[in-house]
Amino acid sequence: MSLGFKNPLCFFHFNTVQLGSSRPRNQKHRILSVGPVQTSVFDGCIVPRNIKIKTDNLGKVRLNKDFVMRSKSVLTVDKEVDVDANEGLGRKRSNYDAIVIGSGIGGLVAATQLAVKGAKVLVLEKYVIPGGSSGYYERDGYTFDVGSSVMFGFSDKGNLNLITQALTAVGCEMEVIPDPTTVHFHLPNDLSVQVHREYIDFISELAAKFPHEREGILKFYGECWKIFNALNSLELKSLEEPIYLFGQFFQKPLECLTLAYYLPQNAGDIARKYMKDPQLLSFIDAECFIVSTVNALQTPMINAAMVLCDRHFGGINYPVGGVGGIAKSLSKGLVDQGSEILYRANVTNIILEHGKAVGVRLSDGREFFGKTVISNATRWDTFGKLLKGETLPKEEENFQKLYVKAPSFLSIHMGVKAEVLPPDTDCHHFVLEDDWARLEEPYGSIFLSIPTILDSSLAPEGHHILHIFTTSSIEDWEGLSTKDYEAKKKVVADEIISRLEKKLFPGISSSIAFMEVGSPKTHRRYLARDKGTYGPMPRKTPKGLLGMPFNTTAVDGLYCVGDSCFPGQGVIAVAFSGVMCAHRVAADIGKLETFSHSKSVLILGLSGSADHLREHGIEKKSPVLDAALLRLLGWLRTLA
Repeated sequence: MSLGFKNPLCFFHFNTVQLGSSRPRNQKHRILSVGPVQTSVFDGCIVPRNIKIKTDNLGKVRLNKDFVMRSKSVLTVDKEVDVDANEGLGRKRSNYDAIVIGSGIGGLVAATQLAVKGAKVLVLEKYVIPGGSSGYYERDGYTFDVGSSVMFGFSDKGNLNLITQALTAVGCEMEVIPDPTTVHFHLPNDLSVQVHREYIDFISELAAKFPHEREGILKFYGECWKIFNALNSLELKSLEEPIYLFGQFFQKPLECLTLAYYLPQNAGDIARKYMKDPQLLSFIDAECFIVSTVNALQTPMINAAMVLCDRHFGGINYPVGGVGGIAKSLSKGLVDQGSEILYRANVTNIILEHGKAVGVRLSDGREFFGKTVISNATRWDTFGKLLKGETLPKEEENFQKLYVKAPSFLSIHMGVKAEVLPPDTDCHHFVLEDDWARLEEPYGSIFLSIPTILDSSLAPEGHHILHIFTTSSIEDWEGLSTKDYEAKKKVVADEIISRLEKKLFPGISSSIAFMEVGSPKTHRRYLARDKGTYGPMPRKTPKGLLGMPFNTTAVDGLYCVGDSCFPGQGVIAVAFSGVMCAHRVAADIGKLETFSHSKSVLILGLSGSADHLREHGIEKKSPVLDAALLRLLGWLRTLA
């Protein structure tokens, strides 16, 4: 199913690889049938070697003239990504429209969205490859995802497929494989629930486990769909941009009012309106824990609805070659748009002049200047480290009163012999064996991804990848000698593997061919996140998303993007944050959005074709409305 665009620099297609027979979706999208997937790279864009490349209308294969083998383009952590953006960036004072600190998904989406609007953007990445928590690394023939392998927002339909839209905007598409089961829950009291791709199959299975709660199940998930459908009907841009916001309200008043109604509500409260069974409510807690690392009573209903419905609407689709290909493709698309990305660029300070953010300073002394600075670091890192010595703005004080740093993770990347896994094994598993009370405790619950179930090319032949992670606090790992630190990693990892061996895969410990363990200290080092945190979590029961800050900050010219901004954690959420941030920054620096057609439009009483508006640089901004809306949003956050 080609998700549609043509770019002379990126001749490959975003097809869904269907394990089974081929069937047409529509004239624009199609599904290809393949067996085990092996991958190659065309101009930095990963496609399967055993997939037939789509031809043009003349029957000619549309490939980039430069063929690059996968072993050369997919890098180890010891090599730097070979992109032109690393060339020619010296110590001169270049002036950019935006400087983005960090190349996580939120930062890359913001950067690429700005670049396609005509902005000159510089992305600065501390590490040697892009992606942050959505990056990758290679070891002994395995390609490991750094973070989650569950990719939301990666389908060919709707308005919440934000990863797809971000790639398409810069002329890149990726091959994906649909996952038939989002996650298989293994819970106390032998409760086993598979979240099937098809909504009706999931509801049927859950209702069969709790037949006395069938009506309540339908009503709770029905409310999730009400929110999702409202979101999915809107053009998603900055909620801090009043002209867009008012325009959406006048076009879709019912949908906007629906979202406003649910904004201060949490999933657990709504679940308890319809369900009474304690075990079913605990299952809803587990559903939300995957979304937010907290239980349902602390999970905003809007966040829960986005994830709990998108997995059925667009489905979970895994990118061929691994999750790291998303960031690589976005980075390449950014460069193709004339912007730049610099690796091994450790930003230590945000430079202020007369109270305005005007640039950044690197650890090696280099300085870069721009009209705006966008921080993809957490808000704790942004205001506590990059602006160290500056007075903490009041709104950031309020944020830190409402939210604390969520714990980090212990991650185990393993390669195992393929025969240890049953042939019908699902890709993703959530394990909590005996006690619901351990759901949020360190090492209590285990999340397991086996991406080679979908893409066998990620591991040597005859092997599977197991990526295991469980919550862990950095305090558990500090003050240890190197010897004790390594010994503790082994002890904890062995215990986690033993639990999986008893619950899921007998004999797995004797089938390990490779294992590497990462602690919260590892995540802090490579992801540059304070204490290795996964993101913010509420100190107490929140009022939905009311307390979550948006992209603008109290520092003029400084914006934040990522999981410590509205709407919070998760792939869809941070991509949404990136889209919103780019729209707000574009309005502030006077970059008109790119129009894809030349139909007549009316903006602020000025009529004309989109081409005419683009030519004359008219941008959607009203300083008076901006100021009023920002004051209103600030006041609303005080209600949280």
